[in-house]
Amino acid sequence: MRADIVPGGGFPDYELNDHTGKRRKLSDLQSIYPMVLVLSRGSYCPKDRRQAEGLLQLHREMGVGYCRMVTISTDAIAETHEYRSGVGAHWTFLADPRRIIQKDLDIAEYTDPVHNPMIPHVIVLEPKLIVHKVYNGYWFFGRPTVEELRQDLRSVCMKCFADWDITRPELRDAWSEGRKELFFPYGQTFTQTLGDE
Repeated sequence: MRADIVPGGGFPDYELNDHTGKRRKLSDLQSIYPMVLVLSRGSYCPKDRRQAEGLLQLHREMGVGYCRMVTISTDAIAETHEYRSGVGAHWTFLADPRRIIQKDLDIAEYTDPVHNPMIPHVIVLEPKLIVHKVYNGYWFFGRPTVEELRQDLRSVCMKCFADWDITRPELRDAWSEGRKELFFPYGQTFTQTLGDE
């Protein structure tokens, strides 16, 4: 992984085609929310398929927790669509058959010259594509568990949502005074809705 992809650093705002062929930028998919980014070998890998199946329940929780998830693989668009459908996922999958990310992040899996995939990683991102945590998933058990991701997202949300601890007296006072900008969804930073990805 490129040396600057570390906690506190910025993650590149890649633009790729999604599983429907539409061009999508990571920053647009993330909007103002925390995000889990899964860098995947692709649909051929049983480990990656199992990981995606395991993320299904977490994604349902992320929807009500105001967080996003995106998977990027080295598959072509048709394979990406089939991969997403095959595991029953409802989050955005991006296709990178030209291996732009693999090359830019220096994560070519040199031990597999047949498929030429990228080394699987999971990156937890704070708003504005700020890296919170990086997991190297070359080995399956190097990948984060659902509980580890849940804890990571809790940490990011605590840091990012001004009204995380609504019991704080200053928040109660702000609400009483009509200063709703500190509260979701009233605040200026929370003006967008999640909607469908």
